[in-house]
Amino acid sequence: MGLSNEEMERYSRHIILKGIGYKGQKKLSQAKVLIAGAVGLGSPAAMYLAAAGIGKIGIADADVVDLSNLQRQIIHTTEDIGRAKVDSASETIKAINPNVEVRTYKEYLSSSNIRGIIGEYDFVLDGTDNFAAKFLINDACVMEKIPFSHAGILQFYGQLMTVIPGETPCYRCVFGEPPKSGSVPTCKDAGVIGAMAGVIGCMQALEAIKYITGAGELLAGKMLTFDALTMDSEIIDLPPRGEGCEVCSDHPAITELIDYEQPACDIK
Repeated sequence: MGLSNEEMERYSRHIILKGIGYKGQKKLSQAKVLIAGAVGLGSPAAMYLAAAGIGKIGIADADVVDLSNLQRQIIHTTEDIGRAKVDSASETIKAINPNVEVRTYKEYLSSSNIRGIIGEYDFVLDGTDNFAAKFLINDACVMEKIPFSHAGILQFYGQLMTVIPGETPCYRCVFGEPPKSGSVPTCKDAGVIGAMAGVIGCMQALEAIKYITGAGELLAGKMLTFDALTMDSEIIDLPPRGEGCEVCSDHPAITELIDYEQPACDIK
């Protein structure tokens, strides 16, 4: 089926855009994207993916909205305090674009459920708030061969990379294994400027849109770092895929998913 008249008007600025066009918008309408974490990064990403017309958006988060979240988790409002984040996020997405199918998972991602969840999607956005989840998402996406966007923020700083399993270095290629508990400050300890979540979360949405439509160049094999205090950004070339990596090398040492125990880290 083609796009309806309502969709043609809604997405008109995409349709006239070189690099997207009608064919690209159709790809977006048929795409399925999972957002792990309806938090700082996942909030703007979900809202812009909904506005872009992604056909199906999954939201995975087991928490409820807290007053301290509202400084950066813009998908929720004051009236949502105490509600499940997935319910609040779903309601906002549908208000932005009723054409989007929303699937919610009010549960923590773990080795027992993640492969079954991500297997339904074309692309994953990692907006989680702890290293244990980040390594779990990386390893599961590598094993299932599902591309994903990693991002992290702390204080005035952010980073972003996209992983294409089998082609580019993964999160574990770069960071190895989760840091020891207490060795990295958390947002609760060190703080984070709320708007940084918007900057980096929107970049994650852009990476998903570019992957789906084929527009532009992905941050695949590269990491973007951003300093909000100076507005300086840098793109760093990452080491080749698989050289010594325990999960994405041709002979991986890790073949089963690991549930690490780790407190909240650099994303909240």
